[in-house]
Amino acid sequence: LLAPETRWKFLFIGTFGTALPFTISLIALHYTTPGNAAILQQSELFYSLLFAAIFLKEFPSKAQLAGSALIVAGVLIILIKEQYTPRWTGDLLIVGSTWMLQAGSTVAKKLPKHLDHRVISMARNLFALPALVIILAAMWLLKENFTLVPNVRMFSVLAYTGLLKYGLAMVVWYKAIRALDLSKVTAIYLSYPVLSLLISAGLGLETPTLYQLFGLAVTFAGAYWVSMTVKKEGH
Repeated sequence: LLAPETRWKFLFIGTFGTALPFTISLIALHYTTPGNAAILQQSELFYSLLFAAIFLKEFPSKAQLAGSALIVAGVLIILIKEQYTPRWTGDLLIVGSTWMLQAGSTVAKKLPKHLDHRVISMARNLFALPALVIILAAMWLLKENFTLVPNVRMFSVLAYTGLLKYGLAMVVWYKAIRALDLSKVTAIYLSYPVLSLLISAGLGLETPTLYQLFGLAVTFAGAYWVSMTVKKEGH
């Protein structure tokens, strides 16, 4: 983990792959809804295509580009509808931070081939700590209020975030991107807003709107198109 050829890359992955985007997402959710945030997260695909082409020399097929265009179109539907509303601040924070996740994943693809995907996943979380400590220190200096109310919901969220989102999910993610093109994996996994919107609605956090459902349908169609393209290519 501390070898000269990997430690700075791990620090970059931890900072830009976990600490900063996670913090920005929490701030964004003060303004926008979980459903909007999940759908807009798909803007990550644009950066995936860009970084993969520039740094990894991975070039998408025409079918993949067409599917990716649908995903971006769905994101634009949400952004245009929310323009100048209170939600727009959170929406822009989400869209403006997704490049960090792909920057971290691009660097992960550059790690030595012999590194196990589980080691990379562990390193991402471990090396996120320095940036998180700095963020907490800055909040303390700015006299931000820290509120901790122990209850079942809080511990459930912590367990989900630690064990699934930044645990098992990251192990699967790094195994996938080490085997497939980064932009292909990104497009396939970005179909998850369907579940996010359903859970958010089920918990009473929001009522899905027609434009959300339309944007979601467009993005899901794009993700499905890309996944079928990958399947036809034999991956």
